[in-house]
Amino acid sequence: MNKIVLQIGLLIFSVSIIYYSSRNIPLEDILLRSIIIFFAFTLLTGLIVLMFMKSINKVSFEKNKETNLH
Repeated sequence: MNKIVLQIGLLIFSVSIIYYSSRNIPLEDILLRSIIIFFAFTLLTGLIVLMFMKSINKVSFEKNKETNLH
């Protein structure tokens, strides 16, 4: 799952470079903004995926526990 998040982050990084370069912004600003967007997106997406996976595991554990009691 981490590879998918990282690859999507790299896609966002590439798209942001293309977007900012079309606006005639200096190269340093383009790279700085794109790196910030990459880190922010990857971090937030990673946290969301982690919380989602924990939620799924918790529900699955509770269902398994419930079926073992009956």
